[in-house]
Amino acid sequence: MTTTSPSQVAVHVGQVSIGPGHPLVLIAGPDVIESEQHLASHAERIATMCRAAGVSYIVKCSYDKANRTSASSYRGPGVKAGLKILANVKRALGVPVLSDVHCREEVGPAADVLDVLQVPAFLSRQTDFVTAVAKAGKPINIKKGQFLAPWDMRHVIDKAVQAGNRSILLTERGVSFGYNNLVSDLRSLQIMAGFGYPVIYDGTHSVQLPGGLGTVSGGQREFVPTLVRAAVATGFCHGIFLEIHEDPDRAPCDGPNMLKLADLPMLLKDIQAIRSVVAT
Repeated sequence: MTTTSPSQVAVHVGQVSIGPGHPLVLIAGPDVIESEQHLASHAERIATMCRAAGVSYIVKCSYDKANRTSASSYRGPGVKAGLKILANVKRALGVPVLSDVHCREEVGPAADVLDVLQVPAFLSRQTDFVTAVAKAGKPINIKKGQFLAPWDMRHVIDKAVQAGNRSILLTERGVSFGYNNLVSDLRSLQIMAGFGYPVIYDGTHSVQLPGGLGTVSGGQREFVPTLVRAAVATGFCHGIFLEIHEDPDRAPCDGPNMLKLADLPMLLKDIQAIRSVVAT
């Protein structure tokens, strides 16, 4: 089975290469920074699991959750303190780090620390913002907006390329399906792979129920493994994005859609087995 078009390129993040002919990458970590110790502990254990499974690893954690259902929701330590924590974890573990960037003012400081700058889904159509992130010169992960068709991502890619950046990852994270619900259309992976850039599947935000619990979002974490396995089975997925917590029910945000840390090794084993069948 052909997994990519011949013209598809790899994106290089430090020593991690993402794309055709390279190992699957896991972009993962707690949803938001709770403390440096908490993030470092999770990242170290996830890194160990990834090494055992033969999967590349990029740490993901947000220094600020600007997109919250309620103004009273926990947002994280903020830009300055959060980037310092991410820098310390990166240095201690020797792994690349990724986080959301929410406004143009954050781009410079974030680019000084992060190995990948992430464009949040809700900001994927903001031309000036996408351009500013792309001009920082770091690899970028653009999350497809819940309101966008996969073919609309061509225009977002063009904005980044016109800004001089071709180190682009495209992430599918579900599309709005009525109120407080998302659905994954796995055709999106094949369509976006056709643009020539590596495609990532976000298995945890895809089961989110936005605003589904009134003042916070709900989620259906029991479906994460099913959707992740299905995404890898398409043959058009070069990486998986997961928010992971040792105790999701006690997480300060997005707990209902986060994968439990103890469940990660089996999921990695499953998707590696699936990829060995579909990859060329």
